Amino acid sequence: MDVVLFTNPLSDRHRMTQGHPERPARARAILEHLETTGLLAEVEARHPEKAVTPEALARVHHDDYIGSIEAASPESGLEMLDPDTWLSPGSLGAARLAAGAVEEAANLVLGGSCRRVFCAVRPPGHHAERNLAMGFCFFNNVALAAAAALDHPSVERVAILDFDVHHGNGTVDIFKDTPAVMVCSSFQHPFYPYRYFDLVRDNLVHTPLPAGTGSREFRHAIERDWLPAIARHRPQLLLVSAGFDAHAHDPLGGLMLTEDDFRWVTSLIVDLANQHTNGRLISTLEGGYNLKALARSTAAHLEAILG
Repeated sequence: MDVVLFTNPLSDRHRMTQGHPERPARARAILEHLETTGLLAEVEARHPEKAVTPEALARVHHDDYIGSIEAASPESGLEMLDPDTWLSPGSLGAARLAAGAVEEAANLVLGGSCRRVFCAVRPPGHHAERNLAMGFCFFNNVALAAAAALDHPSVERVAILDFDVHHGNGTVDIFKDTPAVMVCSSFQHPFYPYRYFDLVRDNLVHTPLPAGTGSREFRHAIERDWLPAIARHRPQLLLVSAGFDAHAHDPLGGLMLTEDDFRWVTSLIVDLANQHTNGRLISTLEGGYNLKALARSTAAHLEAILG
């Protein structure tokens, strides 16, 4: 098949505080909806074969940071890394396998086994900085895919496109001084995480959006900011941080997007992939916390990836 869907069999083991929005029900809601709509039958559904390799982690996180996460992993109960981000006994294994999915996705796409991959995995990753866990994130999944791609002899430039409601501060931190990686991030502003959103680099494209932004303004901003940047960068692989918390029904954000907007932006990204990367595209799940809106938005995203 042309499109592979990775899921994380250890996802249910990663739990944070009671009532936390980043919960196991997110992954279940997505998979149940994809099965109901028949989309699951249109992709090759897989579990990653193994956890992320130490070499892949070391490309994007400091050794001391990786060691600190491993040391903090509890045998019972919960360990707080920041007020939003907690480790349970199953969190580290789930995070390693989610990261392993994007590492394997990069190997599949660059090895020619498939053209596109969507990693419907949790925990998410785009807030994880080189040396800091925050915002529900431990390891930066999309950054791992980018670093793995750059290690491939056929790839000199990649681009990461992030349409989560929150700025992709971790991805920016990791690649701010790596011109080969362009990071384009649209986000509600001013809003969490309040970091790196105004950092000026040629390879960083920030698209701040005021609370209440709807379809028309979002689409105009994306076309205005992302299209010329991608044309200038000429990436050989496109990566997506697919956050669906910019949906109008999401409890954590204040943007007013709909499933049609996520279908539109994904179709735009697919067109860019067809123009620049021979269709090669890897997407990984970030935010989205209203279960029904998340499931429908993910389905729209996957429909557009399928083309």
